[in-house]
Amino acid sequence: MNNIILCGFMGCGKSSVGRKLSQRCGREFVDMDRYIEEKTGMTVAEIFEQKGEEGFREIETEACKELSEKENLIIAAGGGTLTFERNVEILRQGGKIIFIDVSYENLCERLSHDTRRPLLQVENRNEVIRQLLDKRLPLYKKAASVYVNGNFNSTVVVNNILTIIR
Repeated sequence: MNNIILCGFMGCGKSSVGRKLSQRCGREFVDMDRYIEEKTGMTVAEIFEQKGEEGFREIETEACKELSEKENLIIAAGGGTLTFERNVEILRQGGKIIFIDVSYENLCERLSHDTRRPLLQVENRNEVIRQLLDKRLPLYKKAASVYVNGNFNSTVVVNNILTIIR
């Protein structure tokens, strides 16, 4: 299998990089959160509200299985997807995992006005970002076979990914 799976913290640019990368490579782009929303008929926020995080994670693992069976995809994994070893194992079977690494400061800036992500709809947003990033960063690094600096605009990140994978 030859899918390219983009992983990283929310706000790192997985979706914008993924869309541009798919255009440059002539591959289909799949944003995993949008895929789950289309499949369930609910937004991620609604799934969290109705089924809790555990219910969402079960649906997410099923999405990993379905997508890993397809070929030539550019997949933007959800921010928490690859923090679960079962999802890492599933997605590795289908392709190469690339970690888009962005600094804490840039993530705080990029996510400062976010209203979509359930985990960030709190008063102490930057503290939540710090805690989640501290927890997730080692897991992203463990999951990925390639790291790319995501502190640049998406075009630069795409060019760097293309250089790495060619």
